[in-house]
Amino acid sequence: YWSHPLMATPNEKLAASLHVLKSLQDKGIQVIQASEAPELTRVHRERLQAAGFLKPVIQGWLLPSNPEEGDGDSTHWYASMEVFVAAYANARFDDKWQLSPELSLLKHSGHTSVAKQIQLHSPEASNKHQDLPHGCSLFMYKVKPQTLVGGRSPGASGLILVPLPEALIRVSPSFFTGHELAAQVALRQVDITTLTGLLLEGGHSVVAGRMAGALRAAGREADASQLVATMKAAGYVVSENNPFERPLAHIGGRLNESPYVQRMRAMWSSMREEVVQRFETVPRRQHTEVQELLADIAARYVADAYHSLSIEGYRVSIELIEKVHNGDWSPLTSEEDRKTRDAMAAKGYAETHKHLREFIGQVLSSSKSPAVAFKEDFSRWYVALFSPSVTAGILRPRDLAGYRNSQVFIRNALHVPPGPDAVRDCMPALMELLQEENHPGVRAVLGHFMFVFIHPYMDGNGRLSRFLMNYMLTTGGYPWTIVTVQSRSQYLAALEQASTYGNIKPFADVICGLIEAQAAQPIERITQRPDAGDWTKPLT
Repeated sequence: YWSHPLMATPNEKLAASLHVLKSLQDKGIQVIQASEAPELTRVHRERLQAAGFLKPVIQGWLLPSNPEEGDGDSTHWYASMEVFVAAYANARFDDKWQLSPELSLLKHSGHTSVAKQIQLHSPEASNKHQDLPHGCSLFMYKVKPQTLVGGRSPGASGLILVPLPEALIRVSPSFFTGHELAAQVALRQVDITTLTGLLLEGGHSVVAGRMAGALRAAGREADASQLVATMKAAGYVVSENNPFERPLAHIGGRLNESPYVQRMRAMWSSMREEVVQRFETVPRRQHTEVQELLADIAARYVADAYHSLSIEGYRVSIELIEKVHNGDWSPLTSEEDRKTRDAMAAKGYAETHKHLREFIGQVLSSSKSPAVAFKEDFSRWYVALFSPSVTAGILRPRDLAGYRNSQVFIRNALHVPPGPDAVRDCMPALMELLQEENHPGVRAVLGHFMFVFIHPYMDGNGRLSRFLMNYMLTTGGYPWTIVTVQSRSQYLAALEQASTYGNIKPFADVICGLIEAQAAQPIERITQRPDAGDWTKPLT
């Protein structure tokens, strides 16, 4: 199949090496241990590494990679880190290992962000620290064989977790203050019979007191009382104490509800007051005529499309935006238009913006709640955004059907969106949270944040979340607000703070700051063409 090695071109040599790499991946090998892959010779490895198709992790271990990723790009590593740790641990310890109780409990509670420092336990470990790429590390902690219990994680990474009841018993009291949300969600999930049985079997009277106090704080008063009574009946002295330092956020819903949904409910409850306070200084329009508001939204279209598409990395010009807005874009008759990814994005944005303006007018002219109307209409937004790609033959019609069926990762972010199965629980929960919220500013800011947190689609999440934000702002008395490309770094960093660390303040400050800045400017200033010099400067 290949020409003689001495006569082969560099491209043919690289193709031969890629053929070997593909054969390994076809066998389901995601992490490559060089000593276990003799077909991947040193020549093949060096050739693939030089071309960027393989990256070393630690000595003797490699990961397939995207050659378009720069050396500082951490996206692929964060997406592959847990898979690597599982493969490395299996090679070192067979199946005689598990994650630490702390990390296991985080996983059980629906925490999806990447843990840059991972600790695993094994009787065969030697308390060794291993550095990993991008400032990550692995610590292999030696434990007694009898402490090793666990079951495979339901995720695709292959990590072995300490089961939920055992993890709750084993974590230190500091976990309840350092990871308050994870502890609360875990306490709402745990089976009280299993938990009590383990406490009795191990004679854990002190831990039983902590569990009883924690259960009561999490709203399971009857179960807390039952645990204490059972322990006392067995002859144990139990002193109940609450390990949480402050009252817990209200979650609501069912105890056995998806941990991702419980996490969302708790975040909304704990974040909303800070958003409400930030909106106290934000000007709100009173009694604006519907047609006047719609004219204002239409006037902002070109500027809004330019900034929103530029934030997502599309290379759009004002001429392109106006071309599709005026109906001059035709993928059926123009080969250039058909092939232009940027033109398709601009056309989809124009269609969605037009639909949304009409929809806002309908909602404001009716008595229907904006959140209820959003739930009924939202699927049309996604279809409008991507139907041009279907028309051009780039996407299949079935791609417009609904939520994603694969895992997604956000570039260079520690936050990992929930898996595709969890999305089907999270999106109805988001609709419920929006309907239960009475402050339009909270619906806008937390609705935007939660939508990106869930990341329900393979593409378009950023644009759709900003459409959601502006729909809730304009139907709540606030102006349509452009998230400018100049604020991109601050905006994305604030989203990461909220997603990974639960800190909503930076994101509320970014959005409210943009509302205040643009509300203080005449519409002519906001919508001036970039050739006037204005769009190269912050809108402040």
